[in-house]
Amino acid sequence: MATGKINVSVENIFPLIKKFLYSDHEIFLRELISNATDATLKLKHLTTIGEAKVEYGNPIIEVKVDKEGKKIHIIDQGVGMTEEEVQKYINEIAFSGAEEFLDKYKDSAKDSGIIGHFGLGFYSAFMVAEKVEIITKSYKDEPAAHWICDGSPNFTLKKADKESRGSEIILHIADDSTEFLEEAKIGNLLSKYNKFMPVPIKFGTKTETLPKPEGAKEEDPAPTQEVDNIINNPVPAWTKQPTELKEEDYKGFYRELYPMQFEEPLFHIHLNVDYPFNLTGILYFPKLTNDLSAQKDRIQLYQNQVFVTDNVEGIVPEFLTMLRGVIDSPDIPLNVSRSYLQADGAVKKISSYITRKVADKLSSLFKNNREDFEAKWNDIKIVIEYGMLSEDKFFEKADKFALYPTVDGSFYTFEELQEKIKANQTDKDDKLVVLYASNKEEQHSYIEAAKAKGYEVLLLDSPIVSHLMQKLETSKEKLSFARVDADHLDNLIKKEDTQISKLSDEEKESLKTDIEKTIDSKSYTIQLEAMDSNASPFIITEPEFMRRMKEMQQTGGGGMFGMGNMPEMYNLVVNTNHELVTEILNTKTAKKKERLISQSLDLARLSKGLLKGEELTKFIKRSYEMVK
Repeated sequence: MATGKINVSVENIFPLIKKFLYSDHEIFLRELISNATDATLKLKHLTTIGEAKVEYGNPIIEVKVDKEGKKIHIIDQGVGMTEEEVQKYINEIAFSGAEEFLDKYKDSAKDSGIIGHFGLGFYSAFMVAEKVEIITKSYKDEPAAHWICDGSPNFTLKKADKESRGSEIILHIADDSTEFLEEAKIGNLLSKYNKFMPVPIKFGTKTETLPKPEGAKEEDPAPTQEVDNIINNPVPAWTKQPTELKEEDYKGFYRELYPMQFEEPLFHIHLNVDYPFNLTGILYFPKLTNDLSAQKDRIQLYQNQVFVTDNVEGIVPEFLTMLRGVIDSPDIPLNVSRSYLQADGAVKKISSYITRKVADKLSSLFKNNREDFEAKWNDIKIVIEYGMLSEDKFFEKADKFALYPTVDGSFYTFEELQEKIKANQTDKDDKLVVLYASNKEEQHSYIEAAKAKGYEVLLLDSPIVSHLMQKLETSKEKLSFARVDADHLDNLIKKEDTQISKLSDEEKESLKTDIEKTIDSKSYTIQLEAMDSNASPFIITEPEFMRRMKEMQQTGGGGMFGMGNMPEMYNLVVNTNHELVTEILNTKTAKKKERLISQSLDLARLSKGLLKGEELTKFIKRSYEMVK
């Protein structure tokens, strides 16, 4: 038996970095600017505690593109490095200078904002560069150093003439990466990844208009000057305390995040916690539509003001991914590409905190200004309903402020609704029956019939309402939801007193046979019911259970297997106490009987929105013939 150590050849490292370390080559710029930011913030910390005896000043990071020379320069005014530090931090791959710094100054540097976590970040430069140079001078009184590497394990390190403190990284762009020599491309990347970095980032210059001097004529052009083009906001709103911000500041920051979004957010939630984890951020409730998938991935995740991703699944609960805004936390574990989150206990705590914070904010809005909350309900309900379905703790809190609108525009909490309808809408088995419509126009006749009996009808029209009703029915005792067109009203809310049919059993059987001969469809189940004589003669209903299961299957699970593909099924309920039904039964002429049945069925279909195309044309023609 033999034992030993596996040796990894250094020659293999660079190809791996170039091809596999980072999934997206464009993040080289983010990594190098993150390093420059680290170097600057390290100097700030060292000057603050008196270890660096230099003037911190107002340092910036500069990015320059030299298209002709095929070079990109990233220049900072941070701590810089001595020749010995270059050997240590650059040549010893994956030895993180920021990590060592934080370890050394872990108490005093806790809030310094230093973000470096993996020493490999610098080497992302070789994904786009065939050669990389570092010219650096430490804040310590030591000679500057010049490091050059062509992407092989070989490098040169010599003294440099640099006089000013800080580092300059020079990337000699490879032939397969010349797209990064376009200023527009670099500008877009800086805007994407470094828009809120804590150190000002200069990218070229811009022309600024100055006030006209005193005594200038109106036609005289205003003077201009060239100034640094600072592309980032080093102190974004989420880094401030809520007490420092006004409503207009939050709206302004929303426009900064989403410059192409012209609608104002409905309201915001400011996140700020430092125990048991660090997290800051601002979440916005935008106006939402019923298209769930189109609205996700609008929350931006940052790590100490460095953009990481807009895929926040795992940190933000699924139901809140439709919100917008920013979350920033140094406690979120990331891999070397900063692109995918790893499983971690802190993430679960963060997710739970955000859920609680959002629930508390919604509760506060409801209690403090219910009228405004009701006005915004249709724009936010999809998030709240989704949360009630997916998060039990959120359900418990939301049960107090979730609203149930009626077709007449009133809003009730569930507790208020229960109190309002229990006397009139409790059936013979002591079960509370909540009637609802999903479309006021299409179900108008059914709604009116319910209102005529004094019943309250809710308007529940979100795409996940079937799932929510299922959840409510299983979490509350003696409760059922029924859409107003699921059956005739006497069946939806069964009372003790049942109607007596005017027709005998033999007459019912004869009538059913006549209807079955006329109706050429397998989609209808014929039910003969004794109802109030004022109720419609023919009513088309959709069985609640079958329709709801089908809807749940179509909106992502919860239904029975395969039910989403089932054809539509309807009941044709015939009111045996209506005088028209008696006339149909007593009509001796087969042609007239068939015409009356067809006309009655088509009227029922018309009220249900089911009469279309050729069948609608036939109905119109038949109607004209009947009124001649």
